[in-house]
Amino acid sequence: MAIDQVHDLQEVFRKLLHSMSRPGSISSIQDTAQRVDYDLSCYDATLLCALTLLDGEVTFHILSDKNQHLTGKISEYTLARHAPIDEADYVIVFQNDTESDVLHALERCKNGTLVNPQQSSTWIMESMHLTNDDEIKLNGPGIKNCAHLQTGFSSAIWHARNERTNEYPLGMDLILTDSEGHAACVPRTAKVEMTEVR
Repeated sequence: MAIDQVHDLQEVFRKLLHSMSRPGSISSIQDTAQRVDYDLSCYDATLLCALTLLDGEVTFHILSDKNQHLTGKISEYTLARHAPIDEADYVIVFQNDTESDVLHALERCKNGTLVNPQQSSTWIMESMHLTNDDEIKLNGPGIKNCAHLQTGFSSAIWHARNERTNEYPLGMDLILTDSEGHAACVPRTAKVEMTEVR
């Protein structure tokens, strides 16, 4: 069964909004993901996030050359245009992207300005199985006391992210997806502390 481009994507949007307003909380979009009938080499949850958030008014960037075959498909499905990393509104990171590619992109992506902080990038990143185990600790708006999240990302990636978000309101928002149809968000407002070294 194909997804309903209106009803299902509105439901995905509500789940993402919930996770963005409560950093570290894991939302399940598994039911909708199971109905995805596109045969692409990415997580169904990643594709659903792209279908929900991208449209003809925004641009996106895919990191590595080995995933460029997805560029045309995502553009076709969403009408969004592919753009260089320093111009892209959305950055999509797939599970097989290398840490060096991610770190390089974190240095160069749109980060907003003090005058126009909204001119920053949102990242959709494929992670390992998302759990609320103790890899990173999150503090900030929308979090009571603290939240924990396990993603499988290295401490180098989190340190690089923290460098780009240390002057609020500058920074990027992260949407994390896994192969089980889960999504979690780490907005720029969240303070991230590594509790487990990778």
